[in-house]
Formats: sequence, structure tokens, C-alpha cells
Amino acid sequence: MTEIDPVWPMTVVDLAAAVRSGERTARWAVEQALAAIEARNDEVNAFVAVDVEGALVAADEVDATVARGEDPGPLAGVPFGVKDLEDAIGMVTSYGSVPFADHPPATRDSVMVGRMRGAGGIPVGKTAAPEFGTLQFTRSRAWGTTRNPWHLDRTPGGSSGGSGAAVAGGLVPIATASDGGGSTRIPAAFSGLVGFKPTLGLIPHPDQIPSLTAVKGALTTTVRDAARHLDVSAGLDDRDRYSVPVPPDLAGGSFEAAAEVLDVQGLRVMWSPDLGFAAVDPEVAELSAAAAEVLVAAAGLTRRAVDLALTDPVRTWLSAGSIDLWTDIERDMWPDRADDFTPFVRMALSATADRPVRTLAPSDARRKQLDREVAAVFDRRSGVDVLLTPTAAVPAFAAEGPPPTEIAGRDVNPAMSVPFTMLANLCGNAACSVPAGVTSEGLPVGLQIIGRRHADATVLRLARIFEEAQPWTRLAPGWPRAGGA
Repeated sequence: MTEIDPVWPMTVVDLAAAVRSGERTARWAVEQALAAIEARNDEVNAFVAVDVEGALVAADEVDATVARGEDPGPLAGVPFGVKDLEDAIGMVTSYGSVPFADHPPATRDSVMVGRMRGAGGIPVGKTAAPEFGTLQFTRSRAWGTTRNPWHLDRTPGGSSGGSGAAVAGGLVPIATASDGGGSTRIPAAFSGLVGFKPTLGLIPHPDQIPSLTAVKGALTTTVRDAARHLDVSAGLDDRDRYSVPVPPDLAGGSFEAAAEVLDVQGLRVMWSPDLGFAAVDPEVAELSAAAAEVLVAAAGLTRRAVDLALTDPVRTWLSAGSIDLWTDIERDMWPDRADDFTPFVRMALSATADRPVRTLAPSDARRKQLDREVAAVFDRRSGVDVLLTPTAAVPAFAAEGPPPTEIAGRDVNPAMSVPFTMLANLCGNAACSVPAGVTSEGLPVGLQIIGRRHADATVLRLARIFEEAQPWTRLAPGWPRAGGA
């Protein structure tokens, strides 16, 4: 087996620069990733499939491009994992579901994977997700339980838990993610990573209908890497009628540059420990509040308080979410293959199988009301520019689940372990989770930065300022644990 180099994994930005300059080869980078996966994936179950041959062929193509004196692109030679809810040529997309696990490999890339590949990135395999991305932890009948490199008996979060475990465990420097209710930011919080959720439509996602809550993204170890990924992935695509163009007036001309230079001095900020309704673990509350103080001071923000009497985003999101499942499954799978689905998916399909359209109206009304309320919070004259919250209400819980039903002495719905992330999905806002600190048990906690829609550069700039003011450990402590230096 290839020996793992002590410098692995480099950041996305540093690795791409090394490959473009000829200091490193793309083949070296892919071989390092494959060696790390071989050495540690059995512990964390981050990757459910690996395309060794395809990754090495792609690496040699990148190296040949460099040898010709041409630029492979801003992700030159960077190996990445692909969340198993989206397509990558030559790999099966199983959606974490038994009925899909034996389907043929994809013959096309998703929009985001295609753009990453076109920028010189190299997909090396598929990362685990719960069935159809429905849970805040990563376990499925198809692929088993995915574990957190920080603490193997805990979950890395969900639904992009395989991507979170892969990046936090140093298997790859970046992995794709998607976020329909927090599925990028929750693994970021639980796994000590950066999880950026863009404004709805900034990264094209033609399959997001009907709920219009899901957006594509990535999990990375640095804000600059997240911004580099957004520069590669963002922009209009005619296959997605909700896609939006990259703002033409970005400071410095790119998201990556804006994260370094955008002027945010004096922006109005509000910290909310609970959004007015959530129960929060005391240690999470303390760490995230302290992180918010650091950010406010470092960025020169102006504190404000606004009314946060919000329509419950958890209830609103839950009432809308099951509709998407009917577009996820194939027509002949229900009820014929009901027993193959996980209990949560089976329950959601059963509960909505005969639901008349008129029963959807209250859910739609709640969502419209929430839109109005959040617009008032971010009102340009009387509101705030930025809302800060904890990312999750608890640290990572048991890898196999279930989520806690008691938090800070209160009995709660299991969804209330992650009550803060759904707001940005329902209303389309830009949001990011950054590592806020580590609990007494050694578990990461996240700070969530929420901006108004299309304020992606502002959110990235604030995340970058916080990263400089309070740097975090890029990888889970103790990596590598086997098979390397």
C-alpha cells in the first residue's frame, strides 16, 4: 500500500497550487487519498464505493495537461468524495437505499460534480448518506452506520455524514454535500468542519423541486476552500429554472477574494441562542455564544435586537419534507418494496400515500408566513444584516442514533436536536457553520452565520474573519490512525 505522506491532506487551495506548479502531481494526490481511504475507511464507513481506476485515469489526464503547459483549473488534481445522492459518471447513485443499490452506474455527472471535474477535480468515490438524505445522522440499511472521526461511537451528522467523516478523517480534502434542512451544516458542526449553504439557486440543482429547500455544497476544512468550491460551482444553468447568476460586483472579483477583502465593518448583527423556541445543551450554548462574541469583536459588527417571533421552522419544514420522497422513489417501488425502506422513509410514504392536495395548504401557508417574518428580520432599514445562532442544539450523539428526545431538561421531538438550520432552507438564505469550539468530551460545536439571500460573500467573509480570530483544528485529532506515517 502507498505510504501516507505526513503532509497529507493539504488544503484544497494549497494542493491545487502544488499540482498547477508541478510541485506535486495529481497522481500523487489521488494515490494519497486512496491510501488514506484504504487505511481508515473501515473505521468510519465514510466511502461506500471507490473508483480506483477512474480516479487514476483522471489524475494522469490532469498531469498531462500540466506537462503541456496548460492550466487544469482551480481544483487541479484535488481528489474529492461525491455524496451518494448525486450522480458521478461511472458510479452508482444509491441514495442510501436498498432498492437503488443495484442500479447501473450513472452516465452523467450532476451539474456540480461536472463543474468540479471540469475545474481539474477528481472524484474518487461515493460517500455515505442516510436513505434519501432524510436523517441528521448517517445510517442506512444499504450501507450501515457512518462514524465520526473525532469520536467513533458518535455520528458525524447527516445527511452529508459520509462526506463529513471523509474530510474530518483526512481521507480527502473536500467532499460534496447537499443541504435540504441542514445536511451540510449539521455534519460541519458535528465534525469540526466548514459547511457553507449558498443562497437557493446559486449552485444549480435541477432536481430540487418540489420543496425548493435543497441546495448543493461541500464540506471543507477551511473557509478559503469553501469559497474556491463556490467559485467553481456557482452560476446559471438552463436545466435549473431557479438558478441565479454569480453577482457581477463581487469584491475582488470572486467569492474567494471577497472572503479576504469584503468590507463588513459596522454590519448589524443579532445573536440568538434559541431562535425563541429551542432547547439547547448548556455546553453548546456556552461555546457558540463565546464564538459569536469573538466574531462580533473581530469583524467590528454592530449589535442589534429584533423581534424573533417566528413561525416554528421545524414544524414547517417537517410538514413539507415528505413530499420530496415521492419524487425520489420510482413508481413501482411503493408499496411493492415498502419493506426495503428504512422505518422513517416507510412511515413518511405511508402517511402521505393517500393525502389529498388540500391538506398541503396549511403547510404552504406557514412557509409563506415564515418568509415574511424572516424578511422582516433582515429588513435593510429596521432589521439586521446577520443572524448568529448555534448550528445544532446538541453535540454529536450516538452514531447509530436515535437523536436525543431530552435536551437541557426538556422533552423534545428528535428533530429538535438540529432546530436552527431549517430556517435558511425554507427561506433561501445564505448560511455557514464554522467550528466554534470543543466540548469537555472532545466533540466539536458549530457557530451558524446566517445572512440575507444573495449575501453569500458577506457570510463567507465573516466566516473567514472568525477563522483568523479563532483558528480551529483542521482534522480530527489522532489522524492517521493506521497504515500511514
